Amino acid sequence: MAYASRLLNHSRKLRNASNLVHHDPALLVRWFSSDAQTSISRKSDLWKMRSQGYITSTRNTVSGTVPNFTKRNLSVATMKMDSIGGSLFNGGISRGSHVQTRRGYASAADLPPHQEIGMPSLSPTMTEGNIARWLKKEGDKVSPGEVLCEVETDKATVEMECMEEGYLAKIIRGDGAKEIKVGEVIAITVEEEGDIAKFKDYQPSASEPATAAPKEKSAAPPPKKQAVEEPTREPEPKVSKPTAPPPSGDRIFASPLARKLAEEKNVPLSSIKGTGPEGLIVKGDIDDYLASGAKEVSAPSRAKVATDAALDYTDVPISQIRKITASRLLLSKQTIPHYYLTVDTCVDKLMSLRTKLNSLQEASGGARISVNDLVIKAAALALRKVPQCNSSWTDDYIRQYHNVNINVAVQTDHGLFVPVIRDADKKGLSAIGEEVKQLAKKAKENSLKPQDYEGGTFTVSNLGGPFGVKQFCAIINPPQAGILAVGSAEKRVVPGSGPEEFKFASFMAVTLSCDHRVIDGAIGAEWLKAFKGYIENPESMLL
Repeated sequence: MAYASRLLNHSRKLRNASNLVHHDPALLVRWFSSDAQTSISRKSDLWKMRSQGYITSTRNTVSGTVPNFTKRNLSVATMKMDSIGGSLFNGGISRGSHVQTRRGYASAADLPPHQEIGMPSLSPTMTEGNIARWLKKEGDKVSPGEVLCEVETDKATVEMECMEEGYLAKIIRGDGAKEIKVGEVIAITVEEEGDIAKFKDYQPSASEPATAAPKEKSAAPPPKKQAVEEPTREPEPKVSKPTAPPPSGDRIFASPLARKLAEEKNVPLSSIKGTGPEGLIVKGDIDDYLASGAKEVSAPSRAKVATDAALDYTDVPISQIRKITASRLLLSKQTIPHYYLTVDTCVDKLMSLRTKLNSLQEASGGARISVNDLVIKAAALALRKVPQCNSSWTDDYIRQYHNVNINVAVQTDHGLFVPVIRDADKKGLSAIGEEVKQLAKKAKENSLKPQDYEGGTFTVSNLGGPFGVKQFCAIINPPQAGILAVGSAEKRVVPGSGPEEFKFASFMAVTLSCDHRVIDGAIGAEWLKAFKGYIENPESMLL
């Protein structure tokens, strides 16, 4: 077995297959047997090893990002509900990122051995991605570890590295390609430089089923055309079609293909009368509508019809991160039972301590400490004191984390990012402040890596300091169970010690959004009490 391991570790072709020694010795026996030398089973075994995960194409694996946790069993009184997979911003717990590859061999088309490189899954919530730019061009030699291209994911722009030595023979999806599904082929590599020219007109076989499916769907409408041939001879139905009411009140039922075609042709579905089951609008109905002479309705015309007046507007492209944020916000608000708890915290002592600490920081050449740094530290310590709030919901149990990883909301031109401060309860204020500044800079430059935003257990969103917002309620970042919304500090008149004595004090409103499946009202109130204690007596955070 040791001899086989040395062979695998030094083989150029199978340098990534060392894990096979520990997984399938029987397959190794077949691989190195004399019988295998006289057959093509080596290729099939290689394919088996790759498909079974013995030879992997893993990159950007995030190590150490998964928090420790304890399963907290649900009580009999707790209602069992579906858990929310993925996350809103930070992707929940990282499982690593995998480049999708498929090995190809010589075929009837006389293609030499090659490898199809698919769109990688670079975050747990990623279903599609965009090609920002290729750093290698067709014909270039590539080596393991070299960056092939930059992929724009639902979180950030990530570099995709090459896993094997060879040559980039064909780029299937070029610079700027949008909405590429995970696993879809984006490039071809070959082992020999002389094989590059043979892939000039190459099209991946995986694209054939995708193009065949629409043909089958488009073949279905002709019988429906025959069914509506008689009505189309009369002009009246065509005149009344645009004003036909939707089949079921305000909701319009249409097949996915029909909706896509209507969107491409700028046809309002409310103008179409469906001929499918129970009034369902199908692709044939859209074709008939366009064939009847109806003109495509432009976006400005639709706006004018809707408002009975022309509007001056600009269409702003939606970034990938904003699309994912929108879908996760909707998912969170629709499926998580939110409730909100608000308290006012006196921050006079906090401001005084901050002034003293910043004097020390300036004297030693360190960076200044912000109010938000103190809020992050207080939230982390409160989570350690009330660990029930440092949890997430699953189908069968409540997962209670032992790490306190705080996500911090950062607004950028590309959308909302929430980089993570790991083990915030164990770090000093200066370390937290420096880390927040670096991560905020990377977020604004759209250069965050998966390890910069994955693995958070609680989120802090501060609109008070930067924008002066007095108080607000934030939407929970699934699969987390809580998010703290921090407002601005304001001076108020408060009663003094005497009957007619008054004094001024600064108060900051904070609102805790809770997942009621995980955090009961009393637990949420207990956490806010602990948080308020740290804010109003900040010296206790230094103990």
